[in-house]
Amino acid sequence: MQTLQSRASQPQGVLGKAEIRCPRPIILQPRGPSTARSRYAEYLPEITKDSVCPVDAKEELLDECESIWKQMEECQSKLMLLGTETLLKSDAKLSLLMMRVKALTAEYNQWQKRSPELISTNPDVLLALGKEELQKVKNDLEMVLSTVQSKNKQLEEDLKREQQWHEEQEQILDTLNGIEEETKTQVEQLSKKSLNIRAFHEVLNKMLKLKIYKEELLNALGEFLEEHFPLPEKGGSTKKKNSSEEPAVELITLHEILEILINKSMTTPHEPYVTISDSFWPPYIELLLRYGIALRHPEDPNRIRLEAFHM
Repeated sequence: MQTLQSRASQPQGVLGKAEIRCPRPIILQPRGPSTARSRYAEYLPEITKDSVCPVDAKEELLDECESIWKQMEECQSKLMLLGTETLLKSDAKLSLLMMRVKALTAEYNQWQKRSPELISTNPDVLLALGKEELQKVKNDLEMVLSTVQSKNKQLEEDLKREQQWHEEQEQILDTLNGIEEETKTQVEQLSKKSLNIRAFHEVLNKMLKLKIYKEELLNALGEFLEEHFPLPEKGGSTKKKNSSEEPAVELITLHEILEILINKSMTTPHEPYVTISDSFWPPYIELLLRYGIALRHPEDPNRIRLEAFHM
């Protein structure tokens, strides 16, 4: 089997002309029984170091080692007697592969047929070996336990740090959420204020425009009335027809009469009537009444009001 394995390990790309030679097997130096016993006796103290092993068990174990060594020497001598095989160049690669397959198959069959063998049947030797193996397993398990404990300790520290970091992040998140809510509230308030301010400015602009338009209308009306309805001449000022002479009353223009009526209807809409005084020129009063600009009081003819054109 070893010869087949050594042949299968030969490189595939062989360029030799005549033959392909398999490598020679490794030669074991022959040793006597005393040499073998001394060689294996060196390792026996390690086996029986922590256990009590009788002398007979030790001698029995040394005898078994010597028998195994003799079997190895016999196999070595058989390998030495095997010669080299010559292969043709054309079949070199295929032959090497076939030999490798045969070697692997033989090795597989050998392992299938082989059954586990005990080193010794002596119970004292087996007890000593079992104790040694158990001690090794115990040491390995203690090492694994210490490693796992240190790893668990490190993981616990990491977990504490991660939990602390998580709590800090949650606090930061809560703070940011509070700031966001406050900012939203402030933005809403500012938007409402801005809307109110904008509406207020719009109303002010409209009022200003209305005032300007009112001034323009009043100016245009005044110019129109001054041009077409001037004051009567001074010689035509009215006097009361009494026996006693009284000073003349100064008449007001039609523009001023209309302003009095408009202001009265705007300031006291529930009582818009104005009493006709001597300063009101009667032709102007008749003009306003005739064209529906003013109306008399239904019970008092000396009181008039402006027609409610806006109603």
